[in-house]
Amino acid sequence: MNIKSNTTENDQETTTLYEHIRDTGSVITQCGKHKIHCLTIIGEIEGHSVLPPQSKTTKYEHIIPQLVSIEQDSEIDGLLIILNTVGGDVEAGLAIAELIAGMKKPTVSLVLGGGHSIGVPLAVAAKRSFIVSSATMTIHPVRTTGLVLGVPQTLNYFERMQNRITKFVTENSGISESAFTELLMNTGELVTDMGSVIEGQKAVSIGLIDELGNLSDVIKCLCSMIDKQ
Repeated sequence: MNIKSNTTENDQETTTLYEHIRDTGSVITQCGKHKIHCLTIIGEIEGHSVLPPQSKTTKYEHIIPQLVSIEQDSEIDGLLIILNTVGGDVEAGLAIAELIAGMKKPTVSLVLGGGHSIGVPLAVAAKRSFIVSSATMTIHPVRTTGLVLGVPQTLNYFERMQNRITKFVTENSGISESAFTELLMNTGELVTDMGSVIEGQKAVSIGLIDELGNLSDVIKCLCSMIDKQ
């Protein structure tokens, strides 16, 4: 009778865990004696506009409350952020990045596949950033869709927005403003576009990402940061 009861409880816990992952894209796990929250930021960052249902998205209204909860939860010791993004809403992505950068708890990010556009600030927002060797960081100027007025105010707005992103990236990584701007304005790499695609090892060598590593390296680093804190 007890065995059946324990089996039922385990099944319920497993179901609850799967539902939590499905609904929030995150999971709380144990790192030795430490409890860490693993948060995934994948696909396109969805901001104020709802994207088509066939698009894989990360909704900022889901991520922001989670970050607040993680920072305030005394049982959670650190945050692991897994990134594989294709860009999205610039202001929503920057808002998430600012929250991550302002957290007191140890935070580590890992870029898998790619960190496109606003994925770059999200990657460097953590206190320590990692990238796998096969991943890339795509850097390009701010762009928009829809109606655009061809007036000086529009160009000024884009320039100010790009400066906000550049400032955040350079303040939270080891790359200089001039080097990052040069990557932004590169016209010889992307077809019919401007910008740069930076592979894992190069992202580390230019100071954009802190270290080259995989999942075990990230978890080891996060546990070490928690121990020191």
